[in-house]
Amino acid sequence: MRLSTNPHLDRFDAVPAASYRPGHGAVRAWLYLLAVLVVAMVAIGGATRLTGSGLSITEWRPVTGVVPPLSAADWAVEFDKYRDTPQYRILNQGLGLDGFKTLYWWEWGHRLLGRIVGLVFFLPFAWFWARGMLGRRLLLGLLGLGLLGGLQGAIGWIMVASGLQPGMTAVAPLKLALHLTTASLILAGLVWLAAGTRARALAPAPEPVRLFAGLLPVLVLIQIWLGGLVAGSKAGLLYNTWPDMDGVLVPPAGVLFDKVPFIENFIDNLALVQFNHRLFAYLVVLAAIAHAIQAVRAAPGSAAGRAMGVAALALAQMGLGILTLLLQVPLWAGLAHQVFAMAVLIMATVHARLSLGVPAASAPDTGAVPIGLETLAGRGI
Repeated sequence: MRLSTNPHLDRFDAVPAASYRPGHGAVRAWLYLLAVLVVAMVAIGGATRLTGSGLSITEWRPVTGVVPPLSAADWAVEFDKYRDTPQYRILNQGLGLDGFKTLYWWEWGHRLLGRIVGLVFFLPFAWFWARGMLGRRLLLGLLGLGLLGGLQGAIGWIMVASGLQPGMTAVAPLKLALHLTTASLILAGLVWLAAGTRARALAPAPEPVRLFAGLLPVLVLIQIWLGGLVAGSKAGLLYNTWPDMDGVLVPPAGVLFDKVPFIENFIDNLALVQFNHRLFAYLVVLAAIAHAIQAVRAAPGSAAGRAMGVAALALAQMGLGILTLLLQVPLWAGLAHQVFAMAVLIMATVHARLSLGVPAASAPDTGAVPIGLETLAGRGI
């Protein structure tokens, strides 16, 4: 049991350690490595979108596609395929081979990293499983993430295929939002499982704190979905003012709901798409701040520290989003906003998982430093 001069920390953060489960440090490090790779995937995917590169590879070849064009003849074949796409005919007429290669390498790199993530997941997973290093709940969680990862590859191709349809110059916003949100779900699942394998047991936070903490990752995921719609429809290139939208705080109903059927406004009406993303950002920040105040009052200690960290990151992310909007989405700002959303999600997910408590299945206190982002999310544990 950890000794502390603060009785609140002892009450909420420290419980007796019990038997050590061998290999949890290696499993935790592996899970966090996968999380880093998924964040890199999101970053490269964002760059691919912002540079207009996502439709440069017109075929889905999961195995043979790992080999890029190696000769002038190979490049000519790939370029001819791209010149047959609506994006080239409508937007990129006159693009030369060198310009095409730039687009191609972005998309190829994104797909290659996806294959690497798959290998980094399945090979160690098989090894850990064979050596009996995965508990039942952890095993089931990893199997679910493996299936979700495979589905994500299919969603990615469905998204690309939507941009190859006649008259399309980019992928469908709804499919892009689904692709981004699925990647975010995988990331949240990885850090959730990793936080649950921390090397020292942790008592749960009070029930109201636990419930509110569990709500925050859900709110962040919804906001990521709405951000995906903004990105896919390029709604961030309109209404580049704040806090108003070109002079009004709330655009008229005739602007927000001008499409028929009504439901299409939430996907295809650029004014409503951006307005929804703005409003939900305010909700996420207010919820995070309210939760931080709640945690400080009800569960002083690492739970309160984590809650304040979530609130700080959410507030910073909103500020970055406003800056991105005002600057009309330059590449660096768009990428930073997308990647920082993953940081908010990671912090919120780690906080939610640790607020539930971690069972006493940890190592005796040997002075070793636990591996994992949960040590940063709550110092003093």
